[in-house]
Amino acid sequence: MSELLRLTGVSRRFSGLQALRDVNLSVARGEVLGLIGPNGAGKTTLVNTICGVTPANTGTVLFDGKDITRIKTYQAARLGLSRTFQIVQPFAEFSALDNVAAAALFSQPGASLKSAREAAREHLAFVGLEAQAEQSAATLTLAMRKRLELAKALAMKPKLLFLDEVNAGLNSAEVERATKLIHQLAAGGITIVMIEHLMKVALNVCTRIVVLHNGHPIADGPPREVISNPAVVEAYLGQQYAQRTARHG
Repeated sequence: MSELLRLTGVSRRFSGLQALRDVNLSVARGEVLGLIGPNGAGKTTLVNTICGVTPANTGTVLFDGKDITRIKTYQAARLGLSRTFQIVQPFAEFSALDNVAAAALFSQPGASLKSAREAAREHLAFVGLEAQAEQSAATLTLAMRKRLELAKALAMKPKLLFLDEVNAGLNSAEVERATKLIHQLAAGGITIVMIEHLMKVALNVCTRIVVLHNGHPIADGPPREVISNPAVVEAYLGQQYAQRTARHG
């Protein structure tokens, strides 16, 4: 698989806090990369840095062969970088349909409102919200708002999709439904980077896992290999999880 994203020596500081430290990372086209690590490890900051929210202080970010180290967020969206947010904040008074249509219009200058709404209906149908298209986002459950967030991200026609804890706060049935959607997206060829704390999901979905700790990658490789890495067990998973996983394989 050819390379879609490469980070070289990327660091990001906030006043005295070193949030990212000398991150080297590549993402191949078509893979599903899991990004895991303790709270405060720098996972969301890394996504923000790639997407132009908080540009890197040092290092370079290449996407699809272009240097995007200093890119603006709207430029990133139009190049094919799309994301969900850990804390979902839809336009509460907009309908679900118009929330998704707004994302399509933002990322594709010149698109008509009619075409944006047509595309929005398709994305809502994909995530199972077709029946809620005309409901205001404020009336949706958390699980529905999470799926709305995914529909918005898909409306931006991503080449690379970042999923930031899409399963947080969901029950087991909702997690299973979300996991199926991610499998479908991956099968359709979208490259995915997902921040995930549910290891069962990460092991089920991801083709590769990178572990961040204190803003720096400490492991990178196949999921089963990474979760048995002593440094990962010590920094994140804990001995009980490692022993349980070893027993159940």
